[in-house]
Amino acid sequence: MPSFPSTQAHSERRSLKTILLLRHAKSSWDQPHLPDPLRPLAPRGREAAPLIGAYMARNGMVPNRVLCSPARRATETWELVSEQMDESILVEIRDELYHASSSCLLSILRELPDTEKAVLFVGHNPAFEELASVLATSGPVEALAELSRKFPTGALAVFDFSVSTWSEVREGTGSLRDFVRPRTLKY
Repeated sequence: MPSFPSTQAHSERRSLKTILLLRHAKSSWDQPHLPDPLRPLAPRGREAAPLIGAYMARNGMVPNRVLCSPARRATETWELVSEQMDESILVEIRDELYHASSSCLLSILRELPDTEKAVLFVGHNPAFEELASVLATSGPVEALAELSRKFPTGALAVFDFSVSTWSEVREGTGSLRDFVRPRTLKY
């Protein structure tokens, strides 16, 4: 069961909604003629994804729902991340996430069922980096600075919103709770 922060500090009309953006782990370029959607994870990506999953599980960042790009590197990332969680999580492979823009991602967010409290997107740059750069205006200074520099493969950004519905999520209204890169975790 997700263990996101209590909403008691928020007004009764508002609840906490959490968006997790997970860029797929490092992919392989060993087969240059392989179509882009079929590229698998590189060995480094296969090592990094379970570390991110374990970090998420340890820190109570288990989503209710996962929206994942159909690209092989994204689905493999989620498979390895999810092995670290005991939860039963609704997973949707969404074709539009493969070439999504940040505005497309924001539109998808705003259409989520309000019963969902924490949603994880697994996908790609540049959309993730662009969306992450506009979602939060507050959070740990160091994490905001790191996020503004680069959203590398395998990185996870977690944003909290004090809203009652997903349709209320807007640019600049979130708080960055965490930004973690695989290289900061032990291999």
